[in-house]
Amino acid sequence: MLRRATTALLRAAQPQRVKGSPHMRSFHASAFVAHGDLSQFANNPTVHIKFKKPDGSIQEVAAKTGMSILQIAHANDIDLEGACESSMACSTCHVILEDEVYDELEPACDDEEDMLDMAFGLTHTSRLGCQVFVDESFEGTTVTMPKATRNFYVDGHVPKPH
Repeated sequence: MLRRATTALLRAAQPQRVKGSPHMRSFHASAFVAHGDLSQFANNPTVHIKFKKPDGSIQEVAAKTGMSILQIAHANDIDLEGACESSMACSTCHVILEDEVYDELEPACDDEEDMLDMAFGLTHTSRLGCQVFVDESFEGTTVTMPKATRNFYVDGHVPKPH
């Protein structure tokens, strides 16, 4: 009887094939998110923020909470570069925030601080736009874009948002 139980357990632990069907392997993966797909934010509250561009002009935009500054810029055709596509491997999405907004944010992690060390025009309220996510406290704030970026790969390139 013990032998029959052991055999049954061993058989149950083996992958079983159904006759006539190909062997399928299962795997676990994160949820699929399409590159540039912002539909996940569609039902979030809207806030209005202003971008002060390097030429001094101001562009006011409506943004959904939960989006990053970089996503908001790209969604509104603002030329805020994001060379590393939000992987914290560059400083091209460097932005300067107002003191009140900056003070309410979680502190930057060490990786972000390391990238900011390479940013052009660093200030005490500088952050990477890909790491700052908008909430209701951003209503009416101005995000300043520095006059230049340091992109070691293609300096002089005018970025085209995805």
